[in-house]
Amino acid sequence: MGEFFTGVETPGMIDWAAMPTYNTIMSVAVGAGLLAVVLFYRELRRAGAADGAGAKWRGGQQVLSTDGWALIFGVLGLILTLTGLHMTLTWPLAAGGFAFDNVIFGETSLAFGVLMLAAAWYLWKRGADLKADADPLGMAASTVKPLSIFIAALGLALFAIALAGTVYQLFAAPPQEPISGAFADYPVIEATFMSLLFALVGLGAVLFPLAVRRVLGTPVDVPVRGAAISVTGVVWTITGIVFVLFGAMNFYTHIGLIVNTM
Repeated sequence: MGEFFTGVETPGMIDWAAMPTYNTIMSVAVGAGLLAVVLFYRELRRAGAADGAGAKWRGGQQVLSTDGWALIFGVLGLILTLTGLHMTLTWPLAAGGFAFDNVIFGETSLAFGVLMLAAAWYLWKRGADLKADADPLGMAASTVKPLSIFIAALGLALFAIALAGTVYQLFAAPPQEPISGAFADYPVIEATFMSLLFALVGLGAVLFPLAVRRVLGTPVDVPVRGAAISVTGVVWTITGIVFVLFGAMNFYTHIGLIVNTM
């Protein structure tokens, strides 16, 4: 049980100077980004249902705060764009024999990061117009409709990553890593866990164009409902929470891995 929390010590196993690893902050940022997208949709829907005077909350704040959402999308987008771009172009994890992780984590984080930066820029430039529109949800859906093509394509890529993770049993942590490394002899466990996460995020992405179409096809005075919207919201909420918690845990497990192998 002791090694479950500490991992196996193997000094000199990994040259960390040649393999910078930062998918910890990437995981937290991805999870927070997925949750932010879901919450932003809910706020847009709620703002559209408010009366013309604009509903109020405690402190006199408007229901829709585009400045706040621009900030979170900008912060998370910057983190994922910088780390994803570096990982995509330099392949830092190849030095340790994990070249495939550069594709899995680097390219997907880069794509999500750029999308969030685009959202932040739009809200910064057009936030006032969005708040003033009688149907902010419809305006946002019309704006994001062309991007939904790329989002759906990313969903297919996530399906491919999930399949590769299952077939080749990727993602397994070495025994030198605390907690996760306890399952090193059973790689199918972490391979299934991570592949399922990628597949669920991909499911939401593939359904995203259908969700946008549903919003645009619903009259303004009718509540927006639909299977694509519900499923996307559920799977992105679940995976967002899991990515945040898993990434936070990895700050401990990766530090332990570094200590055990440096």
